[in-house]
Amino acid sequence: MTRAAVHLASGHRLGASHPRQEGPADLRLVPPALAAWGSAALMLDAPPRWAIATVAVAVLTAGVLLVRWTARGAGGGGQPQAGGRRPRRWGRFTVAAVLLCAAGAAASAALHGADLRRGPVPSLASEYAQVKAELKVTSDPRLTRPRVASAHTMPPTVLLDAEVLRVTERDGTSTETRTPVLVVVRTDSQEAGPDRDSVHPAAPAWTALLPSTRVRVEGRLAPPLSGGDQVAAVLRVDGERVPRTVGAPTGAQRIAGRLRGGLREATDGLPADARALLPGLVVGDTSRVPAELDQAFRATDLTHLLAVSGANLTIVLVLLIGPPGIAQRAERRGLAPKLGIPLRTTAVLGGALTLGFVIVCRPDPSVLRAAACGLIALLALVTGRRRSLIPALATAVLVLVLYDPWLARSHGFLLSVLATGALLTLAPRWGEALRGRGVPARWADALAAAAAAQAVCAPVVAVLAARVSLVAVPCNLLAELAVAPATVLGFAALAVAPVAMPAAEVLAWVAGWPAEWIAGIARTGAALPGNGVDWSGGWRGGLGLAGVTVVLVLVGRRIVRHPWLIVACAALFFLVVVQPAPVTRVIAGWPPPGWRLAMCDVGQGDATVLAAGDGAGVVVDAGPDPLAADRCLRSLGISRVPLVLLTHFHADHVAGLPGVLRGREVGEIQTTGFREPPEQADFVREQAAAAEVPVVTAVAGERRRAGPLEWQVLWPPAGPVPRPEGPNDASVTLLVRTGGLTALLLGDLEPPAQRALLRSPAAASLGSVDVLKVAHHGSAQQDPELLRRAAPRLALISCGADNSYGHPSPLTLAALRAGGAQVLRSDTDGAVAVMGEGARAGSREGGSSGAVGDPRGDPRGEPRVGSGLEVVTRPP
Repeated sequence: MTRAAVHLASGHRLGASHPRQEGPADLRLVPPALAAWGSAALMLDAPPRWAIATVAVAVLTAGVLLVRWTARGAGGGGQPQAGGRRPRRWGRFTVAAVLLCAAGAAASAALHGADLRRGPVPSLASEYAQVKAELKVTSDPRLTRPRVASAHTMPPTVLLDAEVLRVTERDGTSTETRTPVLVVVRTDSQEAGPDRDSVHPAAPAWTALLPSTRVRVEGRLAPPLSGGDQVAAVLRVDGERVPRTVGAPTGAQRIAGRLRGGLREATDGLPADARALLPGLVVGDTSRVPAELDQAFRATDLTHLLAVSGANLTIVLVLLIGPPGIAQRAERRGLAPKLGIPLRTTAVLGGALTLGFVIVCRPDPSVLRAAACGLIALLALVTGRRRSLIPALATAVLVLVLYDPWLARSHGFLLSVLATGALLTLAPRWGEALRGRGVPARWADALAAAAAAQAVCAPVVAVLAARVSLVAVPCNLLAELAVAPATVLGFAALAVAPVAMPAAEVLAWVAGWPAEWIAGIARTGAALPGNGVDWSGGWRGGLGLAGVTVVLVLVGRRIVRHPWLIVACAALFFLVVVQPAPVTRVIAGWPPPGWRLAMCDVGQGDATVLAAGDGAGVVVDAGPDPLAADRCLRSLGISRVPLVLLTHFHADHVAGLPGVLRGREVGEIQTTGFREPPEQADFVREQAAAAEVPVVTAVAGERRRAGPLEWQVLWPPAGPVPRPEGPNDASVTLLVRTGGLTALLLGDLEPPAQRALLRSPAAASLGSVDVLKVAHHGSAQQDPELLRRAAPRLALISCGADNSYGHPSPLTLAALRAGGAQVLRSDTDGAVAVMGEGARAGSREGGSSGAVGDPRGDPRGEPRVGSGLEVVTRPP
């Protein structure tokens, strides 16, 4: 294309002020990079003879091709022929390059794989031997996400990667080696709670270790958890044992540790979300990110913000050099031109920044990958040409795979490369198309980048998570507004902290605002009822989603030509994702009009909502998952909660409390007086204090009202519950009356307390209830006499699908059905809404309804209160 044609194609009357003349993308390095990638992935655990044969065949074949190419005149072979085509012998050179790169990757992978089989560690691991070992730490210690295990939130475990330098067996045999292992340090403690910072007192000695530190430990070896792991064994160490340091970390690691520690100290006084997120946004330190916030980031596909990536470095480089499109012009912007620094010197400074980035964020493979991506961005800023970026990306992939073949099997590496490739190839074209449709340039580029990255990464995410996020693109667009200021101010706080902590705290305080914005976007997106859809997992599901994505892209090209179609699609997308209560009530029948009681589908836990007027509801238990609790309340249209009643302090009933408190007006929290487990009771107190919600204790005999709802506390008695019966038998038990219905909510009462309840003064009010919330997720621990006395028409059981506890018990199900009750359970029926007398809900799409408890079928032969009882289910 001539320059005149370039000016003509600009669309401006006077032509383009800075026309770009670029030929087709240079893809010559892509095949060698892909060959090295595939070869490394295949050869990591292949037998040595296969690797040797692969390398030999590839090298010999490449040698033959190169000799023939040279013999036929390599000197002029690289020159284009007429028409711009290259001679065929150039193809032979490309094939030879592919074979040599594959051979190099195979050799590197074979050597790395041999590390897993070398020395005595693998055989000792197969015997689960107790050993003493000298280790060299090769990664930052990290804490696992706390998980709810019925009664308790299991405390986090410390994980770190290390190399075994010397191993000593029980008989005293000592062997030097260099074998990679995963060190697992248990921090189980009664003092540990749901807060990630609340772990065993010995845990800080482990979490404070810096990479390159040499320590001596004692533990038990075990085989890796799954085949293809990057470690030869797992070394399990009791958290009671403090590591003995025998070698200090390197100077670079000490500097990095001091800087990272300074950033953590500068963020100590920030609100919880900013305190957790800011170190993650800046240097990938996610040690403070709570499990529920991490889950929200996963649900909205924002986890890349918490991992060290090329975007972190790119933001800093743009601050230094200015916008990439004008990097080579006289009017370029950024700090460097303002300080009078020439472009080449600026590039050198960018390289120095990259080196500092690697030092601070630790030179492990993920950080090196991020640095490579940052250097690609630096190349774009300096050259102003996209054409050179694809070869640069291919080179980065090739070098990194040769350096660390394990990256070839890393899903994070795959996602990083795909996202970068999409930003270099698809995003510019899509952005140009959007600008041609009248979209402002900045919004067009941002939307194109988010859509391109999501389009190529979504199939891989579906393979891993069997779920597709529908809110990923809008959440990424909204979060992008805050990423740059949070990152820049965070890096400034990082740099200033060692010399001026007060100034660093001010910078961190300002950076906390955009960090809280990002956390709010993640939590809001994850709590939307239609935030994602389940998808078939595995590569078949990924290929299917890739096909769907291609169809959507092709359809989207036609839709953008019609503004009214864009508006219609945007409105439909909004309705699908947000699912406003009035719309879903009409379309899906949820929530049904006149609902009085709803059992939420929160997995293996309990959460029940009692209607207390327009937009108000009393919440009985919060389940194990804040996102699930929040999503349930949103779907029911609950914005005001006069009371949150937590029947007892087991984690599957209280861990979801943050989701109930988030964004709602909450009157008070009522709990049992038996504060066991203590760490869960403290968790409730901390959450209530943070939300400024008072906490009171339920007392047997107490009667309360909230709108049309009234209830009576039946249990526990005013005196203390004997310890042998434990927290379950201290569960607050309610008798609820609403809309002509009576409901008995038993919490997790066990048979001893159930029998005591039958002997209490409240026993007279237990007969002939309409709805029974079955105790303890329908376990076999039920008192037959209580079930006979209650004789419910409808029995609700809240339990998780395929739970390991065997809930609900077949014995309990048989006993309930023998008494004439219809049984609905959340693992198979999903959420359940119960309507009172006079309410009607016909069958609707997305739910099912039906009458329950025909009086003619009553074994006692008399009608019960609320003969119009109906239910609507929302399948999981």
